[in-house]
Amino acid sequence: MPSFSLRESPRSRSTPSRSTPSRLGRTAVLAAGVLAGSLLLAGPAHASGKTSNGGDFAVTVNGTVYNPAPGKDTKLKNITPTGIIKVRGINVGFDIDPATLGTYNYTLTGAPDTQRMVTSPTVIFTSKVPTLTAAQRASARISELEIKDDTLVVKFQVTGGTLKVQAKDGAQGGIFQMEPEFAAPVELVHTLAPGIFYFVNSFTGKINFGNGIDAVTAGQDPVNSHQMLLGKDSPQVATKTFQSGTVTKWLVTSGGRMGGVLGEDAIELSQGATNCTSNCQAQNQIRGSVPVPPNPVDPTPIGG
Repeated sequence: MPSFSLRESPRSRSTPSRSTPSRLGRTAVLAAGVLAGSLLLAGPAHASGKTSNGGDFAVTVNGTVYNPAPGKDTKLKNITPTGIIKVRGINVGFDIDPATLGTYNYTLTGAPDTQRMVTSPTVIFTSKVPTLTAAQRASARISELEIKDDTLVVKFQVTGGTLKVQAKDGAQGGIFQMEPEFAAPVELVHTLAPGIFYFVNSFTGKINFGNGIDAVTAGQDPVNSHQMLLGKDSPQVATKTFQSGTVTKWLVTSGGRMGGVLGEDAIELSQGATNCTSNCQAQNQIRGSVPVPPNPVDPTPIGG
């Protein structure tokens, strides 16, 4: 598993440094050692991440940090990656290993934000990894990569097919998904980090993940306030084949995806996504709000 180093590489000359509060805030977070278009998730009401203070991604590819100016984008094409791709934002951070096409150490930074669910860097997923053969993973290259403000889209081309990762630098909402396209369904293995566990939500009957720590309101503690950490795997055209307190395995059909949602989106009383594999966004998007139940009380790990 790749390490989650925070050392920054020299900035790309084509992407000048910012002096905005968002950029300064992210720099301060990184210096302190914090891990760190809108996401078009196909599931209901998971269109984007949520923050009160905004997000800002910087992505390191082959030793160069790309961080376009506000409102601008950076696009890369047909690049052979030589090492770990580092994605660092104000609210989230993670690594992508081209050797496995896996995402590692997906982390919430706990940066100040009314939507945050932790108050210090907290790894949520140790890994999200597709199960592929060496032959399928061979000749990995980045066919497309785009960064704009708080959004990232990167598509990998390998011998066996493609895998696209979409991410948003948000404290909550729909902020991550993987989309494999191979000749046969691909298994995705999600492994939670220590201290995070899957549980059955007593209010909804659905499976969530979290750390079981109750929310702290600003009235209780304005400095350390946070919402309850709640998340959910969000599948479309995917079948769960394994569930434990810390691991899920999903078999994803080409054209399907495995998303991840955090916060109220993870516990809302909505129907699941349909089995659509193309042009799905409009028909799966809920117009308006859906009921949100209370936070679970004393959740118990599955199998615990």
